[in-house]
Amino acid sequence: MKLIFATHNQHKLQEIKLLLPKSIELVSLADINFTDDIAETADTLTGNALLKARYIYNKYNVNCFADDSGLEVEALNGAPGVYSARYAGLQKNDADNNQKLLDELTDKDDRNACFKTVIALIVNGKERIFEGVIEGVILTEKHGDKGFGYDPLFKPNGYNITFAQMTTDEKSRISHRGLAVNKLVNFLSVNTK
Repeated sequence: MKLIFATHNQHKLQEIKLLLPKSIELVSLADINFTDDIAETADTLTGNALLKARYIYNKYNVNCFADDSGLEVEALNGAPGVYSARYAGLQKNDADNNQKLLDELTDKDDRNACFKTVIALIVNGKERIFEGVIEGVILTEKHGDKGFGYDPLFKPNGYNITFAQMTTDEKSRISHRGLAVNKLVNFLSVNTK
């Protein structure tokens, strides 16, 4: 089965490719020469994932999925949330976003947070939603040089290292995206034979 993943993010693409079975041919937006940005104007992760998936499905009439992910920090009332990628501005700079998060958490004792991914799948015109969540804490300084986004600051519960200190395989097995993708894969394996 061929599926378009509606993303320009090569890090996400590589993470998801590792998780999908060989029976699914994953096609990126670059593979179909789609270079536009799809506006993420919804106020929820689910809304943004659906916006992107519907846009690609309606334009190309092909099975596809899109995701939206966000970091939700308890002490910041769930921020940055849906604005995680552009928390420090529209330039979507990871270093700036991390620094803003650290600044916002200065003098805060509660550093509990969760990463959440929502995947919107459209197959033959039918929509399905899959969600993955992992709980953890935000550290006071960055650790590790792997991964992307807030990975150097996020230490998942039950682990002594951040996402940025894990290999891609290790992170994919436990991450919010990995959990959501596993639900997607399970659904596809049962429903697309």
